Amino acid sequence: MSGDDFAERVSGVAALAEPIRRELYRYVVAQPDPVSRDQASAGVGVPRHTAKFHLDKLVEEGLLDTASKRLTGRRGPGAGRPTKLYQRSAREVSVTVPERHYDLAGQLMARAIEDSAGDGTPVVAALHRAAAELGATLGDQTRTSAGPRPSREKLVDATCTTLAARGYEPLRQDDEVALANCPFHALAREHVDLICGMNLALIAGMVERTADGRLTARLEPTDGRCCVRLSAAVSMVTPAPGKAATGV
Repeated sequence: MSGDDFAERVSGVAALAEPIRRELYRYVVAQPDPVSRDQASAGVGVPRHTAKFHLDKLVEEGLLDTASKRLTGRRGPGAGRPTKLYQRSAREVSVTVPERHYDLAGQLMARAIEDSAGDGTPVVAALHRAAAELGATLGDQTRTSAGPRPSREKLVDATCTTLAARGYEPLRQDDEVALANCPFHALAREHVDLICGMNLALIAGMVERTADGRLTARLEPTDGRCCVRLSAAVSMVTPAPGKAATGV
């Protein structure tokens, strides 16, 4: 997750910390139809101008959408101006610290179950295949972002950027990249083999397409970190003058 994306999500959640704003949001989403400012102010028991202020703040944060409609049902001259109405937006907001991506795990598992039911592939093998295919897609995108004819360093940096955007918190350590965070932490604690296998397939599929064999992924479970670790086939450390770089 980028810094801007994180700030936007935090802002959206923080908007509901204000008590009146939170009650207005809960009132609006509980109604079967979009509501007006007058309805919202009466429903929560606050002045109309207070309701207007907080409702519009919720719109700014993307938590509510607006529409305009003539509530009288009349048309033409004398029908009156349309009334601004509020309803829940389609935007989903969640923040987890450290960053987690259980939605991604759910999507991969759902696809694996569908594939298994469709072609008879064992469900775990189907999960690894789905994860590897997603990893390959991410790898292609990462390779493109590294630019034409990228150096080893650019490829590794681009790989770390992609992993960071998905919550892995990569840490460069000489010839290796450790992943300080597991985006599937709670699931991995309860289903170690299943989730770690999925995770390895995802990351291995990515680095295979990104780094031309210059990075490899392996399972190396460590307390407090992701179970996958990356190794460079050629040293990422700049050798001292007169010394050659060594492999891993």
